[in-house]
Amino acid sequence: MKGLSRRKFISDVTRGAVGTMGGMILAKTGGLHLFAHNVKITGKSERVRAITRPPGYHWFGYYDKWQIDPTGRYALGMMVDFEHRTPEAGDLIKIGLIDLNRGDTWTEIGESHAWNWQQGCMLQWIPGSETEVLWNDRDGDRFVTRVVNVFTGKARLLPRPVYALSPDSRYAITTDFERINNQRPGYGYAGIPDPYEDVKVPPDRGIYRMDLQTGASELILPYSGIVDIPHHGETIGDQWHWFNHLLVNTDGSRFVFLHRWRKEMATRQERASRGWTTRMFTANMDGSDLHLLNDSGLISHFIWKDPTHINAWTRPAGKDAGFYVMEDRTRNIEQVGENVMTRDGHLTYVPNTGSEWILNDSYPDQNRNQELYLYHVPTDRKITIGHFHLPEVYRGEWRCDLHPRSSQDGKLVFIDSPHESNGRQLYLIVIEGIVF
Repeated sequence: MKGLSRRKFISDVTRGAVGTMGGMILAKTGGLHLFAHNVKITGKSERVRAITRPPGYHWFGYYDKWQIDPTGRYALGMMVDFEHRTPEAGDLIKIGLIDLNRGDTWTEIGESHAWNWQQGCMLQWIPGSETEVLWNDRDGDRFVTRVVNVFTGKARLLPRPVYALSPDSRYAITTDFERINNQRPGYGYAGIPDPYEDVKVPPDRGIYRMDLQTGASELILPYSGIVDIPHHGETIGDQWHWFNHLLVNTDGSRFVFLHRWRKEMATRQERASRGWTTRMFTANMDGSDLHLLNDSGLISHFIWKDPTHINAWTRPAGKDAGFYVMEDRTRNIEQVGENVMTRDGHLTYVPNTGSEWILNDSYPDQNRNQELYLYHVPTDRKITIGHFHLPEVYRGEWRCDLHPRSSQDGKLVFIDSPHESNGRQLYLIVIEGIVF
């Protein structure tokens, strides 16, 4: 594959819309109000465009994976023919490759029976690869990973599903999606029941490491080893436990995960909302050197800033909820954007900016508008990119968060949004000229 140069690609995307001028400019396109800082916008802002369209509903899902290949030309997406209900075992999604340099052409490359509205099927480019992608699927009575070369079609199967990948593409960290589907509806997969549905602490289950080449895997952190650690001096072994939101750090040496539990089982709707306690652990890639990083009880979205620091929405003891940078294997913690980043969101550090720029979004405000913005850490400055309307029907398990994702060069942003009344679709936004 021969990718485009960065300069030529950006030129093709914006069709000459890139330029600079002083001040803040407001443009309107469809249901979007777009704010651009020091950027000239011509006509119906070509800095934002839909890269998918009906028929079908398209999205990518979570914010902590590579949707775009290293060349910046090919985007991944998923398509389904319904919305506004919980996925069932027989519901199939299509996996597609979008060529941003050829009219956003969609080419189907596969399908999956293991997915949810929030994280999809963990579809992503394998780090460092310009040819291979992977996603989770269901094969008989097990969840698996499909690895596919998007240009040759050559595929291979791994015996476990993935949750997060190491940046050197050697390993995946994963856990039991059957358990997640039972305890945290909306983040697991339908089709395979939790074999320990009536067990509070599943035996011989937990967090696994899988070799992405051979498929060999091992249990590195069983539930028993985590549950036995008291919470604020109290034992918690008699409650319902699961793991969620695993993520490997930026040099592949350690990973982070959330340990969650609830006192009592409840209805599916109640289990899909709050009602649990959370603490955050880090560990080496083999499960050793386990460290309890945050035991506040409330931790939401987070991202690794570098190999030793995590930025997370949390509420430390004696402090207000906000985004805090925590240093791994220490008690050091510092708030970021105290008076600016005041609402929980899906944050990442924009690549190639030295961790100076944070990309983030928000949940809907009172008018059902979701904010997309950039935050400049050194100057404590927020630049609002846009407000995207989220219709009332998008709630609960089938809500459509923006989940903003950067291209690997940091010049483009991609989001999921239904603001143009076409159902959820994928949008491309150019941020070159703002962060660079």
